[in-house]
Order: sequence, then structure tokens, then C-alpha cells
Amino acid sequence: MKKLFIPFLLLLALMLSGCGASESTETKTKTPAGKTHSDTITYQSENGPVKVPANPQRVIVLGTYAGNVLSLGVPIVGVDSWSKMNPRYKLDGVEEVTDENLEKIIELEPDLIIGLSTTKNVEKLKEIAPVVTFTYGKLDYLTQHLEIGKLLNKEAEAQAWIDDFKKRSKEAGEEIKAKIGEDATVTVIENFDKELYVFGNNWARGTEILYQEMGLKMPEKVKETALKPGFYTLSLEVLPEFVGDYLIVSKADEKETSFMESETFKNIPAVKNNRMFVANAKEFYFNDPITLDFQLDFFKESFLGK
Repeated sequence: MKKLFIPFLLLLALMLSGCGASESTETKTKTPAGKTHSDTITYQSENGPVKVPANPQRVIVLGTYAGNVLSLGVPIVGVDSWSKMNPRYKLDGVEEVTDENLEKIIELEPDLIIGLSTTKNVEKLKEIAPVVTFTYGKLDYLTQHLEIGKLLNKEAEAQAWIDDFKKRSKEAGEEIKAKIGEDATVTVIENFDKELYVFGNNWARGTEILYQEMGLKMPEKVKETALKPGFYTLSLEVLPEFVGDYLIVSKADEKETSFMESETFKNIPAVKNNRMFVANAKEFYFNDPITLDFQLDFFKESFLGK
């Protein structure tokens, strides 16, 4: 199995558990622009306590978590390339940045920088603004959102969304199972960089909704190969062995979809029986509230027609 190099974990080394908490404190810190924040909080990150603005207004996100920040109504001034190309995020006017483009980051005058544990130049970034990094997959996807809520001093808002999302997902799952059957199986695949991947229950692409929240079943072959690592690389020849009663295709690149025109693919029962649903991978890569709400609507429309 090859190591997956995909958008959702571009700057990463993706791979689950730890918690953080925030406590208020009254201190004054200076941003690069010389502006003074009279209110800060101390966020207990996985690397120790970090003083951050209590009301950040110029956040830079260097991988994966842009949707979490946006969903909580916090302004973003810079994001990674994969987040930038997500049409659901509506990032017009937001600069694309990398962890190596320090000059550009300085120009953007961030008051908080959020990244992955694999982010480069962290010590230099700390000279620009407070930096908090997360190890991808260390926390489950909803706990991760709650942590970002704590970091941004919006824990209550994050928890409210989580509670509502779990309720809506469960209700939709019950409707879907009533329609397709309790034992119906669902497979999620994606094409990327001339490879095919099948996913477990915690690697975005809607897998958290389908398998965790809705309780839909994955085929045994998928469970054996992709559940623990999160994904599995496979060939077109063996793909039929992995596809269940229903197939979700996260289509990443129009130039690399020839596999869908092959006889092998067309003869998969789920494809022949019109039980295949195709999504735009750019809208499916992540598992933040903006993406999850979209994915939930996609599944309700695909399975239930509403």
C-alpha cells in the first residue's frame, strides 16, 4: 500500500486523542502591526499553553482547519492551497500562503496562526504571531472542532453546532437505513494522482457521516484494509471486490477518470443499478462544519431525493 498524498493532508502526516482547554487571562500582547490586544486567553495546546487573542481578527490557517475557523465566524487572511481551492469556503480576497513564505505571512499581519504538527518554520512563525498546531487524526473530527472552538474562544458555539449536527445526521441515517435496508453496505472511493483509494470511517469524504453518525455498514473487504489506517490504495482490477451495495465516488481530477469508462467499473453492480453517487472531491476533502453540512445534504439528496 502506498502512502497517500492527498489534499486533505497535504501539509501533513495525517493520521487519534487528547484534549485542550482554554482559560481567560488579562494580558497585553502586540501584533506585528503594532496593535494591542488587551484580552488574551491561554489555550492548552498539545505542545503546552499558548497565549492567544480572545477575539482573533486576522487568522492564518496553514492546513486542514480553515473550514472550522470560518464556520465559527472568525476572519481568515491566509490559507493553504487546498483550502483556497475549496468552492464551499468562499475565500475571495484571502491570500494563499505556505509555511515557507514568511515574508507574505508577515505582510498579512496575522494575530493567530493555526497549522498542523508537520508545519515547517514554527519557531520563526512564533515571532510573527501566536502559533497553535494540531496533529491530524489525534482527535476525532468533532472533538477537533471543539478544540478549535476553545482556541478561538467560541467553545459554546462549536458545541452547539456539534450537538445539532449529530442530531441531524442520526435522523437522516435512520431515514436512509429505512429506505435501503439495515444491512446495505456503502463504499467511498476517490481518484487522485492516477491512483484509486478506498476509505475507512475517519478520513473525510463523508466517511464520518456515513459510518460513524448514520451507522451505515462498510463492506468486509473495506473494513479489513481501510478501517484501521484510514485509507487503502487499490487497483481498478480489484475495485469490484471493495464496492458495496452503494458507491460514493469523490472525483478529484477530470483528467484521471478513465477508470469510470472501463468495463470493469461499469459492470460493478452498484454502478449498473444506478446506486453510484458522484461528488466533487474539492468539496469533499475535509471534515469541518462547512464541509460536513454540505456532505450531509449531498447524502440526503442522493439516498432520499431531498
